[in-house]
Amino acid sequence: MSNQSPFGRRGQAAFPTLPRGEVVGTYETYPEAQSAVDVLARADFPVNKLSIVGSDLKTVERVTGKLSWGRVALAGAASGAWLGIFFGLLLVIFSPTTNFGFIIAAVLIGAGFGMLFGVVSYAINRRRRDFTSMTQVLASSYQVIVAPDLANRARNLIGQGDAAPAHAPDATPHPSDPPPAFEPAPGDAEPPAETPPAERPQGPYGERTE
Repeated sequence: MSNQSPFGRRGQAAFPTLPRGEVVGTYETYPEAQSAVDVLARADFPVNKLSIVGSDLKTVERVTGKLSWGRVALAGAASGAWLGIFFGLLLVIFSPTTNFGFIIAAVLIGAGFGMLFGVVSYAINRRRRDFTSMTQVLASSYQVIVAPDLANRARNLIGQGDAAPAHAPDATPHPSDPPPAFEPAPGDAEPPAETPPAERPQGPYGERTE
């Protein structure tokens, strides 16, 4: 008889494994894979059996701008002001007398310290990093994986959701539309007009020649 470790489940949660199942759709972007899951959710599909797996992960750093002394000072003052508002509200709440001057003083002090901290940090790191950026983790493709016993149902629902038109045209004519022009049936066509008989040629004195 083997004893299970009390840390067994915690270890499994700390080191998750890739989901197993069948791939029902591969998409280039995450919103497309999310749309497929939304289609299944609207069809009352058990979405707890679904997983979105990103393949070929890449780290993308997008440069958003160039740093300058003014920009660094303004950003530092803004962040320090928000921190000052927080501490000022705490002083007002726990103070026996309500004095909103605490908030103004805290905002000014926080903005000053934030500006000073931002300028000093920029002066130290200026040679190593002189721009701002935003880092993202992206995948080249996203796969929707489902349990094998539900794979066919998921494919059918996703196919129906992709093929459904956004708006079906109404076949009922509008009351304001003019009635269609009357077209005769093939058997009611008018008979061809009779051609007049050709005239006989006349002689030089007006007599008819055979």
